[in-house]
Amino acid sequence: MRHDVDATSEHRSKIVFPIKSITKISMCFVAQRDQDINVALVVKILPQDRSKERKLLHPPLSAERLDFLHRQRDGGFGQRFDDAGRHDADDIGFRDDFPRLTLLASGTYIGATMNTAQLKAEFVRQFGQAGRVHVIRAPGRVNLIGEHTDYNDGFVFPMAIEPQVFFVCRARTDGNIVVKSSLFPGAAVEMSLAKPIGKGEPKWGNYVRGPVALLLSKGVPLVGMDCLIVNTLPMGGGLSSSAAMEVGTTRAMLTLAGEDMDPSSIALLCQKAEHEYADVPCGIMDQTIVTSGKIGHAMLLDCRDYSKQFVPINPADLTIVIVNSMVKHELSGGEYAERRHQCEEAVEFFQKSSPKIKALRDVTMEQVTQARTGLSDIVFRRARHVVGENDRCLRFAEHLKTQQYEQAGQLMVASHNSLRDDYEVSTPELDYLVEQAMKIKGVYGSRLTGGGFGGCTVSAVQPRFADAFMAEIQKVYQAKFKIDPVVFATNATDGASVVE
Repeated sequence: MRHDVDATSEHRSKIVFPIKSITKISMCFVAQRDQDINVALVVKILPQDRSKERKLLHPPLSAERLDFLHRQRDGGFGQRFDDAGRHDADDIGFRDDFPRLTLLASGTYIGATMNTAQLKAEFVRQFGQAGRVHVIRAPGRVNLIGEHTDYNDGFVFPMAIEPQVFFVCRARTDGNIVVKSSLFPGAAVEMSLAKPIGKGEPKWGNYVRGPVALLLSKGVPLVGMDCLIVNTLPMGGGLSSSAAMEVGTTRAMLTLAGEDMDPSSIALLCQKAEHEYADVPCGIMDQTIVTSGKIGHAMLLDCRDYSKQFVPINPADLTIVIVNSMVKHELSGGEYAERRHQCEEAVEFFQKSSPKIKALRDVTMEQVTQARTGLSDIVFRRARHVVGENDRCLRFAEHLKTQQYEQAGQLMVASHNSLRDDYEVSTPELDYLVEQAMKIKGVYGSRLTGGGFGGCTVSAVQPRFADAFMAEIQKVYQAKFKIDPVVFATNATDGASVVE
């Protein structure tokens, strides 16, 4: 019997080649330009067949580009971390013939014949055959600027990204919920709609328990669920995998119950779930962009009144590159809550002279400067970051609207410096990535993104220099820290949706 591997795209013809010549499959970069989708499926070929490799690519790539892609860690998404924050390249959560996958903006899966049909087939393998199976997607997000401002009623500027979380689910009639994850094989989360739902183990299950419990508290007539969660989005990378889990769970439960809820209400429910079940007092940004992202646009979000402005990002002018430092990112250890409390302490100080002040959003930089002797040094610096970051965020959006990319990039670097010095959420790895990025030709700006304490950087790069930038930043980081970073370019995509 002949076994083949094929690579397919809606826009391109199928290629089939013998599986016996393949040693390893790597998921690599996918770029969308003006509705045309370019797919690079890199296949490790045995030495005697290596000459055929470039002919198998869509589109054909240069030898330099091909070499760079081969140096990327397999998949780049869906990885796990051990206790030291190291990436476990071998633990992908599925058997060998169910590899990690990358989703194109069109909804096509690239991998070893990977598509929604195979996702559902894997679901059947784990849960059995019966009933209609749905697929829901929830994207990650990258925040271009506006960090730690959302819980201060400020401004943020995120975009939804192509790496995402998939929820393959089916209704149950017994009121029970069973959830399995590709990242945590053998650790199913189980609960009953007929019993109180509280926090528990495994901890990742709290991102499922919270939304379910809050939907029940709202009186939504839920049904039981079997669910398989498949990630192309890294956990703990500062790309909002937690919000994607919460929003995707909510969408899955609503879909199976035949109910609906507007995106803003879903965002608020999921924010509350993170507060109460994950013990992270986050703002509203992550849940809002995951529910309401718009393809080809970033979102300027006012976290006080939840108003949104969508600002186009032209991929012909700007490439957004994310670098995962592979340093563990976890915000429930108290650092996040501590900084939020310090901001509240600053607000209490300013309210003594200006009772109308409700949050640091209402404070000017002049007021912060004048309060230097009245605040402790640490609270002063926290306030200076937030007030300055709100201003940087608004100016960044205006520069992007008018294609003033150099000025926008300068604000990204200023944001990073403030996060490093005043908010103290950076790490040596993130600082090095930003420092080195700004030495590479074609980079407008770079900064840490997300809550900090590890995770990712985001860089705005001229498209013609993007490949060289990704190759160089990977090389210098690996040389410095002996860690292979995951480096990828992404386009802005839509918020969470029901695929089928």
